[in-house]
Amino acid sequence: MTRSRLYLDHNATTPLRAEARDAMVVALDQCGAASSIHGDGRAARKRVEAARQQIAALVGAQAKNVVFCASATEANNMALSLDWQRAGRPVVQRIAVSSIEHASVLNGVHASEAPALLRVGADGIVDLEAVRTLLARWQAEGVSGLVSVMLANNETGVIQSVGEIAALVHEAGGLLHCDAAQAAGKISFSISEIGADLLTLSSHKLGGPLGAGALVLASDSLHQPHPLIRGGGQEKGMRAGTENVPAIAGFGAAAEAAQHGFGVFGGHVQALRDELEQRLRANSPDLVVFGVGGKRLPNTLNFAEPGMPAEMALIALDLEGISVSSGSACSSGKVKVSHVLTAMGVAPELANCALRVSLGRENTVQDIEFFIAVWTRLRKNIHERKQHRAA
Repeated sequence: MTRSRLYLDHNATTPLRAEARDAMVVALDQCGAASSIHGDGRAARKRVEAARQQIAALVGAQAKNVVFCASATEANNMALSLDWQRAGRPVVQRIAVSSIEHASVLNGVHASEAPALLRVGADGIVDLEAVRTLLARWQAEGVSGLVSVMLANNETGVIQSVGEIAALVHEAGGLLHCDAAQAAGKISFSISEIGADLLTLSSHKLGGPLGAGALVLASDSLHQPHPLIRGGGQEKGMRAGTENVPAIAGFGAAAEAAQHGFGVFGGHVQALRDELEQRLRANSPDLVVFGVGGKRLPNTLNFAEPGMPAEMALIALDLEGISVSSGSACSSGKVKVSHVLTAMGVAPELANCALRVSLGRENTVQDIEFFIAVWTRLRKNIHERKQHRAA
């Protein structure tokens, strides 16, 4: 009997939760656009609003401030705009993002000039002094701005001190956007706790379906007069287009399930991650683990074996039935040096060897044993080939 594939790439996307699947099946069996006023439309609207409540509860927000869209990428693009107003007055003249953000933030800014980049240290943590310096310069210029810092990095799992950054930004009269797509469902937090004015969430990162995301506002006093997608005025004019009711229903069900599952990540999953890290270090004395200087997501391990290129390792592991990543899923098929590791000051030859293992609720101790067995064999084969070539 052959072993089924071992999935260790949950930071790219997660298996669909049973609760999400059930909610989607019910929604798929019922026809009706959520904006229609007849009975079928009202039933669809009820599902959308129920999901809005479920997602708001996950992050301690008000349901009326949850704006549905098609993905976290779209939500990030919605957030990174100069159009934001508070009480009818513009509040964003400049935009700054951390140098380790997801590509949808780094490339998603809607402004005439490139955003300012905030540096990080070798531990992957945003440099607070760099934030202070930038904000002081903006204040000297008489402008306010929007700063975007992710809650947890998708590659290293490093968790940022977003609350401290938010306090600095608010003192300078600006807005704080936080891409929390990777953190939601893995660690507990609230939008008020981290001080975010705008928060990005992703359905498929927490066990919901692909094709749904949300931008959550801390206050309904924020307004964007020129939305990214214009049309029929859905989502209170923030995002036009007929709502994807089945995906939204699945998103909501997954968010509710995730709200009751933090203990699994902080207990079972983190124990597996720590066991894997310990076994890899024992197996590979030269192994380098990235992001260990600060707090990390309980499921994420980013490491490099010097001299073992990631592309070679990915192919070998895939042939053994193991799915891992070398970084962001958006870069699949074009393995290249991670901009995150580069920003952390990692040498290119070492960054080129980086692999990311991201665990999920369904992974087991047996999965760790299997990975270690395959890795040990792979490492031995590569080193033997190197010794043979050198002889």
